[in-house]
Amino acid sequence: MSSSLTCTKLTLFTVAAILTQLIGLSLFVLGFFPVKPALSGVREFLFALPIGSGFECDKSASSSAQVFIPAEFLLGKDGKPPSKSLMEGMPYTQSLLAKKLAMGYHAKAAPPTVTMPRLKSMVSGSVGGFLDVAFNFNTQALLDDNLIGQFLRIGWKMVMLGDETWIKLFPGLFTRHDGVSSFFVKDTVQVDHNVSRHLSDELGRTDWNLLLKLLGDMVTNMVSELRFCKILHYLGLDHVGHTGGRNSVLMGPKLKEMDEVVKMIHLSTIQTQDQGQGRTLLMVVSDHGMTESGNHGGSSFEETDSLLLFIGLRNYDYESASHNTVYQVDIAPTLALLFGVPIPKNSAGVLIAETFNSLTDDQRLRAMELNSWQLLRLLQAQLPDLSCGVIRDDHRSSTSKCDGSEEEMFSCLYLDAATLHKAWKSKKVSRSNSRDDYSRTVSAYHEFLRTASEWLSRRATDKPLNLLASGVTAMLFSCLAFLGLLFWLGQEVYLTENPYLSDVNNKIHKWHLDQTAILVIILILVLSMGSSSLVEEEQYIWFFVTSTFYFVLLRKTAQSMATIEGQNKQSYIQLCCIIIILACGRVLRGWHQGGVNWTHLPDISKWLEKAGSGCIKSVQLVSGLLIVGLSLYTLSLSQLKRNFVLLIGFIFLLPGLLVIQRVIEYQDSGFDETLMAQVIFAVLGNFVMGSVIALPWLMPVQNCTTYSSRVLFLEIRDCTYVIGWVFIFSWCLLQLVLQQPMNSMPLSLVLVQILASICFSFYTGVHVKQWVEIAALYFLGMSGHFGLGNTNTLATIDVAGAYIGVSSHSTLLSGILMFLITYASPMLVLISMVMYISVKDLSSLYPQDAKFGDFLKMALGFPCLVPLGLNSVLLIAYTVVLLLMRNHLFIWSVFSPKIKKAVGKPAFFELTTIAGLDVEKATSYYEKWKLR
Repeated sequence: MSSSLTCTKLTLFTVAAILTQLIGLSLFVLGFFPVKPALSGVREFLFALPIGSGFECDKSASSSAQVFIPAEFLLGKDGKPPSKSLMEGMPYTQSLLAKKLAMGYHAKAAPPTVTMPRLKSMVSGSVGGFLDVAFNFNTQALLDDNLIGQFLRIGWKMVMLGDETWIKLFPGLFTRHDGVSSFFVKDTVQVDHNVSRHLSDELGRTDWNLLLKLLGDMVTNMVSELRFCKILHYLGLDHVGHTGGRNSVLMGPKLKEMDEVVKMIHLSTIQTQDQGQGRTLLMVVSDHGMTESGNHGGSSFEETDSLLLFIGLRNYDYESASHNTVYQVDIAPTLALLFGVPIPKNSAGVLIAETFNSLTDDQRLRAMELNSWQLLRLLQAQLPDLSCGVIRDDHRSSTSKCDGSEEEMFSCLYLDAATLHKAWKSKKVSRSNSRDDYSRTVSAYHEFLRTASEWLSRRATDKPLNLLASGVTAMLFSCLAFLGLLFWLGQEVYLTENPYLSDVNNKIHKWHLDQTAILVIILILVLSMGSSSLVEEEQYIWFFVTSTFYFVLLRKTAQSMATIEGQNKQSYIQLCCIIIILACGRVLRGWHQGGVNWTHLPDISKWLEKAGSGCIKSVQLVSGLLIVGLSLYTLSLSQLKRNFVLLIGFIFLLPGLLVIQRVIEYQDSGFDETLMAQVIFAVLGNFVMGSVIALPWLMPVQNCTTYSSRVLFLEIRDCTYVIGWVFIFSWCLLQLVLQQPMNSMPLSLVLVQILASICFSFYTGVHVKQWVEIAALYFLGMSGHFGLGNTNTLATIDVAGAYIGVSSHSTLLSGILMFLITYASPMLVLISMVMYISVKDLSSLYPQDAKFGDFLKMALGFPCLVPLGLNSVLLIAYTVVLLLMRNHLFIWSVFSPKIKKAVGKPAFFELTTIAGLDVEKATSYYEKWKLR
């Protein structure tokens, strides 16, 4: 077969297209998630409230406490009180609310709702970005102006106990510290004990003025007369959520434990106040909430609804603000002004006005003026043409209508507030007789502050259009390259007349319904990306298109049963395979119902959770036995000698039995579970590497004095089949260890679907084109991805599973495990391509004089190019949608989380494809060398 597209050319063009796509994707990500511009330096004390105006460090200093608990746990939701179990979990804190000794806010956290960017927002008032999710796992020092640095500059000494994120954010700022890793989420006890063992001693000391304690993503800070700060960060509550969800049996006891901590601190501050050491402010604040499953990172109400609780404010209207909503960035300017330090230089927050009710009117207006100056300077950095103008001296008590350009609008809003303030200050005698001028001044300041804050929050995430366009262009060229290679390969395989195939030429040249269905499905997927609702609930699209396509194949198979004589047995097998795929798909769809917005709907996983851990463990055991049994049966179908097959089966039965033993005995046994997981990882890794290296040499071959390329290629199919089986079986065993016990059955169902699809392809011959079958496998991988409970939000990423088998925290190792868990189903499909190549009989398409490279190109071309091409089309379509919708209302809450998860797919598809290509080619050349 003479061909202009050789195997070498195909490889080189594919690698070039992959590199181009990775470069384009990198440019797009850098443009879409820009590094937030920040003002350098620190704010001068000119921008601090005068001494004596608030809770600053003097003889009447205060204390504040911040506790990370979802607001819904204490304040309820939609005006309804929290559930009885939650109220009973924190009785002391609830009693403070009931006695009107405490006031709570719903502090809205901006996505991404992970710890590090939320801490940065609270201490600096700056707006975080989605790029901070990556930095969350490798925290760097915070260089922006922040409250911790301001406290240090006024002479406070600080101690940190708990989450080491604080130590990484503020290196060298703590006099003493004792940090623990926040990512080892299996630990729900020791991380809290590490903090509580210091609590009594620290509360008894008199050498501190700020105690900052995070309780479970829970923080407390307390201020007294001396200049010493202690930070204690509890993690247990957050870890309970990650491991068992909101309804975990550990949640109630952990809430009571945290309530006792709040009680201990509050009673200690009351005692301090009674001894005349200053009044006390206790503040309880959370960095984020959690979903029903206990995860966080996305933008749902449950994840962004954080708590802000004040205890001990004077002259505070608790009734009027019982369920007010503020923003998390508002904490930094509020605390700065209360404690008499400058507002951090990059703070975009607005002071919480009610916390200043104990101050005089002069002091409250001064606080708003300082906050306005801070935001005005941020605006001037973003809008160089913005001019403050001249404050009018006409003392009018009215405001003008502010419109026009952004510069004109902000200048007008600020001048109105400043003019009213100046007019109010000039009325030294009469102003005490009327509150109207004061109210108008407060309203004017508030309008400027809130408008400026919202604009700065949006502007912090502005995207450079040229970088986005460059990235999209590079990815477009890559996509066209993949499609061009597919067209080129398809033209050579299917459109070139083959004299040996005169009876099937007409059939393979015709355009069939299944091919049309693939193109329609791709069009549906592309169009669905323009809808925010369909992006949030993408799983329904994949379930629909996958089942629809297999119904098309079912129709085609049923028609062939009546038209193709002598193949009824094969048609019945194909029919059974499709029915199995559809049945498993229906169970997968019902296993994790709801996605993002419909999580309240009943599904199988919720039913199993109610049934108890024993039922879940039984399902996990059945799933493990199903995977082991089905895999061994699949191996027995190999055409190799029976003794050789039995040897391989017995070898790989060992890791299978280890996994089953772990499910039975070690699921809840602490360190032994970690050790068992490490043993399984080592055994699987060694067996897979040994099989890939040794099998091509050990496989028995026919005694041939002469050989042809056709004989050689048929010989390597048996070796490829066994290697493909090793990949699939080992991957499923690995996922049985890593996945949540609830996902063991969906994993086994995905395996059944893939094997049934490969079996279907074995009997189709050339009557269903190869690229169609591979596209169908790709669809199964994506529907299985969502069937395992994944969605387009960061909250469904399984953080707890990333620490299975990890005895000490490693960011790199945990990141790899998290990646493997998230993309378990698509990767299973890709590694199954090795087995697919071995069972797909394309020999009828090869001329007798075909070269070995031609066989290799036909065998590997479509399995490599089709997944890359499909992924490239969907990726370029979504990036174009993001480019067009970069200013959409839901760009950060809906569209951005998907692109962050989509970023991993191209690299993962491409690396897996290259690895599979290398393994297959190496196996082929091993066999070729042996036959020589």
